[in-house]
Amino acid sequence: MAPLVRALAAHEVSAPPRWTAVQLLSDDEAVEQRVVATVGGGRLVEAAAAARAAVAADTGTEAELLIAERRFAWIRSVVRRASGPDIATPRWRNRVDRVLTHRAFGLAAFLAVMWVVLRFATDVTAPMVGWIEAVVQGPVSRWAGGLLGFIGVDGGWVEALVIDGVLAGVGAVLVFVPVLAGLYLMLGMLEDSGYLARATAVMDRIMRAVGLPGKAFVPMVIGFGCNVPAIYATRTLDTKRDRLLTGLTVPFMSCGARLPVYVLLAGIFFVDNTAGVVFSMYLLGIVVAILVALVVGRTALAETDRVPYVMVLPDFRLPSARVVWTSTQQRTWSFVRHAGTVIFSASVVVWLLLAIPLGGGRFADTSVSESAFGGVSRAIAPAMRPLGLGEWEQTGALLSGLVAKEVVVSTTAQLYAVDGEPTRPLPDPADSDLDTIGAGLVGAVTATMRAVPAVFGFGGGDLPGDAPSRLGEVIRDSFETGSGGHGSLAALAFMVFVLLYTPCVATAGALRHEFGTRLMWLSVTGQLVIAWLGAFVVYRGGLLLGFG
Repeated sequence: MAPLVRALAAHEVSAPPRWTAVQLLSDDEAVEQRVVATVGGGRLVEAAAAARAAVAADTGTEAELLIAERRFAWIRSVVRRASGPDIATPRWRNRVDRVLTHRAFGLAAFLAVMWVVLRFATDVTAPMVGWIEAVVQGPVSRWAGGLLGFIGVDGGWVEALVIDGVLAGVGAVLVFVPVLAGLYLMLGMLEDSGYLARATAVMDRIMRAVGLPGKAFVPMVIGFGCNVPAIYATRTLDTKRDRLLTGLTVPFMSCGARLPVYVLLAGIFFVDNTAGVVFSMYLLGIVVAILVALVVGRTALAETDRVPYVMVLPDFRLPSARVVWTSTQQRTWSFVRHAGTVIFSASVVVWLLLAIPLGGGRFADTSVSESAFGGVSRAIAPAMRPLGLGEWEQTGALLSGLVAKEVVVSTTAQLYAVDGEPTRPLPDPADSDLDTIGAGLVGAVTATMRAVPAVFGFGGGDLPGDAPSRLGEVIRDSFETGSGGHGSLAALAFMVFVLLYTPCVATAGALRHEFGTRLMWLSVTGQLVIAWLGAFVVYRGGLLLGFG
């Protein structure tokens, strides 16, 4: 190669002579064209071709392969000097890997891990949820009312907008921030420990059985946090068919924004098994996604050939506290920032629709049922009655959920808090708000610490159950009335509908951006149909079996 390097140096090519010589010996067509374009470059390319032929004749190996071998040998020597002597993989790690990647035991371990994650996200964070709810509905609402009175705008539509619109909407979702933080904390620990990679290897067999590549499990896992980045993560898949099929299944993964809806209703109707009901929603989302992939993958997107899936499992390690904390903080703050913007806007819009009278009433002084929002919801409500959702308020909450699933809870709080007595408690003149907040925080932290061992089966003491809030009582009565006394079944059908219908407009936008308008509308329509059918089967099937 040395004569070729000297010739290139004398020729004054634009690129470094040694690099150019290596590329010519590797038969790089792009470099050859650039050299040929120079004066006398043709002779250099011919000399490189002769050198390639001589190397192949002398060694029996192509020059390109020899160059690659020398590169890898140099890389290995650098790594060996930098990392020191090789350390054998501990025997216990190999045994754990064999269990966690086993066809049967690995799947059971995955389900058990997800159960612990969701129990942690619901049970352990419950005391903090209760504390934030009490603070928002109590001191914060009183302070906001006092501030409005101080500036002279209390008692009118401005106070109604701030208290019953913004605070009722945004506050109803912010109380569930501990739940999402708990979920992101556990997922961060699983990611940094190396377990999620093993779960992906286990699910590869199942994914291929339904026509999806093993790599499709990665976007689906991302979908547990948010469906929007999960849609964009389908870009990592190898074929257009795999990207399309995975994009159609990702919206059925239960994102973090749906979790507050599950926790709210499960905490009202399934107090003794909140975590179990929430877990069943996540499991149902996976099952429906697999069924959709199975049907579409065998019909409209039939597979022609399979691309082998090769994955290098990272070593097991203790999760880094800094990495997990940073991941949890970023994901939680991203939710708060996005949810705060979306929910603030949606809460104002919903309040305005609630304030606009359809009849002869006055603005901001009309009953909910006679408002513009009530009129639209009542028009759609008949389609939801077969699902046990006979009250228009439930339809209105689902309608607002098309914007974002976080809005379902905020709209529910607004709808049930507008008429009648306020849901926020009256102040106790004997206690200051700050003392109440501090004492409540200490109690919530103590209860949270006591709840952690119980998640892992170590008891932890019996925690006192919270009495149902007024909002919870009103929601229970509404579901009981709308379903004819089958409130629990109707609530379950409501959760199934929330799980399966269009996640949010942002997800629809991501589908349109990645796959086009036609597939977006196909996906949105299919999700609505599947959601209605799923809720119908749950409610009517439960009635036939004597549940609820």
